[in-house]
Amino acid sequence: MSHVSVKITLADSSAVIRRGLLAMLKRLETFRLKVFEISDPEQLKSSIAWQNPDVLIINPVFLSAISLQQIKKEAPQIKCVALQNSFIDSAVFKAYDEVISIYDGEEQITGKIIKLVHAPEEEKRRESLSAREKEVVVCVIKGMTNKQIADNLCLSTHTVITHRRNISAKLQIHSTAGLIIYAIVNKLVELDDIKTLVADVDA
Repeated sequence: MSHVSVKITLADSSAVIRRGLLAMLKRLETFRLKVFEISDPEQLKSSIAWQNPDVLIINPVFLSAISLQQIKKEAPQIKCVALQNSFIDSAVFKAYDEVISIYDGEEQITGKIIKLVHAPEEEKRRESLSAREKEVVVCVIKGMTNKQIADNLCLSTHTVITHRRNISAKLQIHSTAGLIIYAIVNKLVELDDIKTLVADVDA
C-alpha cells in the first residue's frame, strides 16, 4: 500500500503520556509517520523550526515560551491539535484545529488525524461525485472486481469501468489507499471499517 508521509511533533511534559500516544500513533497503518517528542517547553519554538511538522499535538498547559498564535504565524502550514489530559476550559480549544483526549480510542485518533491531514485537499476537489459514483468508490475499497461491482449495482461492466475512469479524473486519485482516505473524509464509510479496509489494500 502507498502510505502518506506525515511528520508529527508531540509536545507534553509527561513521558508516560508521550510514550503511550506515540505507541498508538505507530499503529496507524494509514500513514508513514515520523514523530518527534518535545518534553521541555523552552525547546518548543526551536524544535518546530527544524522539525517543520505537519501536525503539532500539544498539551495547552505546555505553552509558555511561545503562544499558539505565534506558532501559527511562524508556521501557518502546521495543524495544531490540543492534547487534553486534564480538565481545561473548553474555550481554550477553539483556537486549535482538533482536540485529542487521552480517553480517545485508536479509531477516533485515526479518524481525527486523517481528516486533519487530508480535509484541506478534499476541500479543493469541488467537483463532487454522483450518488452512483460514491457507491462505486465504496465497492472498490471493499476489494470488489469490476464484474462484482457490476453485479452488485446492476450495471454493465463497461459502465463500471466508465464510472471508475470518471472518479479518477474528478478526484485525481489513482490508488485504493487514496480512495480509502477520500471515503473516510467524506463519510462514505464508518471509522469502524478502517482496519478492515486498510488490511484489504494490496501491499
